[in-house]
Amino acid sequence: MGKTGAEPEIIYEGIPASPGIAIAPLHVVARGFSAPEVYEIDECEVGREQDRFRLAVEITTRQLIELQSRLEDLSGENESGIFEAHVMMIEDRAVVERVLGAIASRLQNAEFAFYAVMQNFLEAMRRIPDPYLRERTVDIEDVAQRVLRNFSLDSEARHLGPDDRHILVAYDLAPSDTASMNRRHVLGFATEQGSVNSHTAILARAFGVPAVVGLEGAVIDVMALAPAILDGYTGKLILHPAPDTLERYRKLSDAKAIVRSSLDAKRGAATETIDGRAITVSANIEIVDELPLVKRSGAKGIGLYRTEFLLLNGEEMPDEKQQVEIYSKVARAMAPHLVIIRTLDAGGDKIPVEPLTDPEPNPFLGWRGVRVSLARPAMFREQIRAILRASACGKVAVMFPMISGLSEVWRCKEMVRRCMDELTKEGIPFDPDLPVGIMIEVPAAALCADMLAPEVDFFSIGTNDLIQYTVAVDRVNPHVADLYRPTHPAVIRLIKRTIDAANDNGIWTGICGEMASDIRLTPLLIGLGVEELSVGPQQVASVGQAIRSLSYAECAAVADEALRHTRSQGILDLSMVLARKHYGELLD
Repeated sequence: MGKTGAEPEIIYEGIPASPGIAIAPLHVVARGFSAPEVYEIDECEVGREQDRFRLAVEITTRQLIELQSRLEDLSGENESGIFEAHVMMIEDRAVVERVLGAIASRLQNAEFAFYAVMQNFLEAMRRIPDPYLRERTVDIEDVAQRVLRNFSLDSEARHLGPDDRHILVAYDLAPSDTASMNRRHVLGFATEQGSVNSHTAILARAFGVPAVVGLEGAVIDVMALAPAILDGYTGKLILHPAPDTLERYRKLSDAKAIVRSSLDAKRGAATETIDGRAITVSANIEIVDELPLVKRSGAKGIGLYRTEFLLLNGEEMPDEKQQVEIYSKVARAMAPHLVIIRTLDAGGDKIPVEPLTDPEPNPFLGWRGVRVSLARPAMFREQIRAILRASACGKVAVMFPMISGLSEVWRCKEMVRRCMDELTKEGIPFDPDLPVGIMIEVPAAALCADMLAPEVDFFSIGTNDLIQYTVAVDRVNPHVADLYRPTHPAVIRLIKRTIDAANDNGIWTGICGEMASDIRLTPLLIGLGVEELSVGPQQVASVGQAIRSLSYAECAAVADEALRHTRSQGILDLSMVLARKHYGELLD
């Protein structure tokens, strides 16, 4: 027989990071070593699974003893003692008994029961203040992974693996993990670490994947395959939901679907205010696979193509020819609309460009953005040439990240000129009038925007970094997350200063950071004079509807008052009043 009896409903409270509802079994991934597949067993199969575990331990012990003997022959007893400790670890009676008990109590396959016991042990060790004990987790991970490799899986076994639709629970997820996850199978995810402003959370919102962060202890406490509801609106993970809870969330999910359907009906409609001010709504993308979603969204172009996921997500960086193929595909797909390709923006909480000899003490203030490109001219040249060649296939612009002053702009433009000269000599077509833009995400750039504007064709304000650098708050640090305030008076003034400098020099300004997607702030941003909002494909419809519901005159009045206001919450409230007045149904 399988499991019987109703489990009590358990609710974990975290931080909502990406809206949406997911209803599915859980898949749990710990740090350090890979999770095996998991499947339920009948009570009559417990003995067989326990024998499988004993055999895996026996095989592992023989392997470790053999390694120990070989190492003794090579280097003496000191180093070989490492493997003796590993043998003792795997044969520890307490560990063996816990795994045997877990197989019987969980009624799950032996390898996953072993994995669950070891992940709990490892997580407990990672939270011990003693650094020596914390470092021993590496040894335990090594032994645990070896045991897992020594299980002989039954090919006929019933199982629910990570290829099935599930809610992912993890200690943390890197941006690359989020970008590469199979979104047909991962209906949502919950993590112990992270913040609503992390790049991982930003990607979740862009992909429309419900996400909750800050669920302390979740990896240790939750059980794989447990039925669950992930509420990305309020930040809850509900295990073993009661029938009435399940029914309530299904109704909520249906109601949200009706709102989305209403928005979809207006897909492609002009995005201008009721008094005639046009605002371009474009999309941010990470990978080419998002193009169909962008096309369906009605976005008028790509306001931000983040190329770090193309350049750094594989074993080798794609060469010029490969980059040309990808950029050209995006340009053709979005024609006649503009595609803004941002050059490599690695570092910070994004993908690192290459391993460093010494870890950076503060990566957000270190080797990132355009600094990496300028320090790697061969790599930079290859990307610029590829972007230029793609400009022959559609309307393309290039944008440089993390600009802090004029010298960087000049060096970037010089690289563009050199690449244009090369392509001209080689007879390779490109757009000689390729627009060149920069991101305004460093306060220094905003403060000297009047000096930068004559040198470029457009500004794109990266509000995520602009906020954190202005208020000195690491946006992925949960301890100071409450100080990360998009409506801080200093941030609003820097945005206004940037837009005014652009207007004075006849260039346009867009926003590609998370503020652009936040429809609570749409009235404020329109009033400040922004001309383009680039958002995740999932947010295009709601942002477009917000724009169509507003009056520019009212927005401008709100912005004027906000620029005189002294408190972040007061500025948010000003914008919220107008938003709720005109499109309250989108905010609930």
